[in-house]
Amino acid sequence: QVQLVESGGGLVQAGGSLRLSCAASGRAFDRYTKGWFRQAPGKEREFVASINWSGGSTDYADSVKGRFTISRDNAKNTVYLQMNSLKPEDTAVYYCATASQYGVTSNDSDYDYWGQGTQVTVSS
Repeated sequence: QVQLVESGGGLVQAGGSLRLSCAASGRAFDRYTKGWFRQAPGKEREFVASINWSGGSTDYADSVKGRFTISRDNAKNTVYLQMNSLKPEDTAVYYCATASQYGVTSNDSDYDYWGQGTQVTVSS
């Protein structure tokens, strides 16, 4: 049974930073792609960032490029999302997910296990 547990969400002012963490267990962590998605109230879930099995390849949504950084520590079975220059429109529940493949992907149907989510609220 794969488990993903996000942490690090909270309330921050616009322009501030947060770092989300996602601890994984139950499957060989270092073999598979990891991703972050988010869902704002009344909106569909959207792709944020993806990182391949080794950490050597990443992909980002245009809306977060240059502000967010995804990384992973396979020794700690953890994936991170560093979020800088936060904007009110970044407010959402953020989910981490793992895909049964090795390359980056922004397609949520490629991800087969999901965490419970962590709330990020950015005040103006």
